[in-house]
Amino acid sequence: MQTITTQDGTRIFYKDWGSGKPVVFSHGWPLNADAWDAQMLFLVQKGFRVIAHDRRGHGRSDQPSQGNDMDTYADDLAALLDALDIQGATLVGHSTGGGEVAHYIGRHGTKRVARAVLIGAVPPIMLKTAANPNGLPMDVFDGIRKGVTDNRSQFYRDLATPFFGFNRPGAKVSQGTIDAFWAQGMTGGIHGQYLCIKEFSEVDYTEDLKKIDVPVLFLHGDDDQIVPIDNSARLGVELVKNGTLKVYPGGSHGMCVTEADKVNADLLAFLST
Repeated sequence: MQTITTQDGTRIFYKDWGSGKPVVFSHGWPLNADAWDAQMLFLVQKGFRVIAHDRRGHGRSDQPSQGNDMDTYADDLAALLDALDIQGATLVGHSTGGGEVAHYIGRHGTKRVARAVLIGAVPPIMLKTAANPNGLPMDVFDGIRKGVTDNRSQFYRDLATPFFGFNRPGAKVSQGTIDAFWAQGMTGGIHGQYLCIKEFSEVDYTEDLKKIDVPVLFLHGDDDQIVPIDNSARLGVELVKNGTLKVYPGGSHGMCVTEADKVNADLLAFLST
């Protein structure tokens, strides 16, 4: 397996295919780099270099007790880009990975970055606070913590249904998609995944978004049951200097899978600008 080793000794697994312009993917919780299969296969066949890593505590990367926080996730991404000497990258983040992309730019700037794509992403902040009165209450995230603690395997199977919008009338349910979601979740470690819940719910990425000085494409479903669009993309696009929001009518949180053809076409168009 291809890995880099970070400053604290954590090995981060990554995939690196192709040799064209680099596109670097950051996955959502509780998944791993395999969540990007449809996009990576499509873009490598279009002549791009595609790179995706498993966040520490997730997938095939190490499961350390330390560093399960967004500062370290962003630094791990920086270590990967530095190790591969990536230049002119398009960073693509889904859900928690969107927070990782934003925070990477907030901490490390855009010297290696040409543009960014945030898909169903958590920024600016998911949690309801005095400054974000329309956010989700803490008990939503405490419920996620309880699900992970009590029966992580069953919780991930159940979570896949609203994640992909399979609970909507007329939805075409794919058991294979549910199984893949469960399998990716179960390859990670419960400790790191538990700690990551705080990072995707409580971290405020507002200042990170304000620092992004490259074009940003927001893709978000208006029926996202996990990261509601009104609390995320519709706010985030107003905070970046050069942002565009494309709304997917009826789109779920898992639209990179359920609407892969549309997402791939939008990525290709953005990469070609």
